[in-house]
Amino acid sequence: MTDRYVVIGNPVAHSKSPFIHAEFARQCRQDIDYRLLLAPLDGFVRTLDAFRADGGRGANVTVPFKTAAYAYAQRRSPRAEAAGAANTLVFSRTEAFADNTDGVGLTRDMERNIGVPLHHRRLLVVGAGGAARGVIQPLLERGVVLTLANRTMARALELADFFAPWGKVHVLEFDALQGHTFDVVVNASAAGLAGEMPPLPSGILADDALAYDMMYGKGGTPFLGWAQTEGCTRLSDGLGMLVEQAAESFLLWRGVDPDTTPVLASLRAS
Repeated sequence: MTDRYVVIGNPVAHSKSPFIHAEFARQCRQDIDYRLLLAPLDGFVRTLDAFRADGGRGANVTVPFKTAAYAYAQRRSPRAEAAGAANTLVFSRTEAFADNTDGVGLTRDMERNIGVPLHHRRLLVVGAGGAARGVIQPLLERGVVLTLANRTMARALELADFFAPWGKVHVLEFDALQGHTFDVVVNASAAGLAGEMPPLPSGILADDALAYDMMYGKGGTPFLGWAQTEGCTRLSDGLGMLVEQAAESFLLWRGVDPDTTPVLASLRAS
């Protein structure tokens, strides 16, 4: 019998996950059916329970349900515990297991696909919301020197305190970034969703720096446009992160590690 998986969210029609997992399944010769599942904003648990009752084996979870997915599970990975959110659920007969593959997706995209080794790199994360929280632990484990900048200092300081067991997180206000330079700047803020740019000062990108926006979509983003005006030539959106985190989910579900290179190339070409 074909095993069934979904990506659940609201909205969800834009998701590239069905294409990605169909390619992984074809490549790895896995018999799965992967579809979109739109849940009402007040009906995440109800929708997911119905999917499980109908034989569903697992789910990817996208906005705005990642914290709800974390609460839904009876058992959670250390990555999910650190993030306080889950983007992957694995269902057995007796329980739901939650994991968060966003951070490993980001670090693998940078190191494998873009070719930026992270160890000892000066890295700035912009934003202190859910997107940032999901990637800080894996970044610290890669040995980066991590700085966090956010409009609300209290929120950034709270994250720094939370992640202290994994490593030092420096916290700076945007104005205080002036005079510092970074090898990698990651935009994890929601500013781009509104077509806005975080208030980053000029001159913070080191020579040959990578500007990385966790958002992806048609065309560039305000953050990547700013990086270009700063003379940055190494630019990336979050499409590679999407593919790499999906591969980690696929491994959790199927026990097979797919080759992400041709899938990412196909998405870039389209």
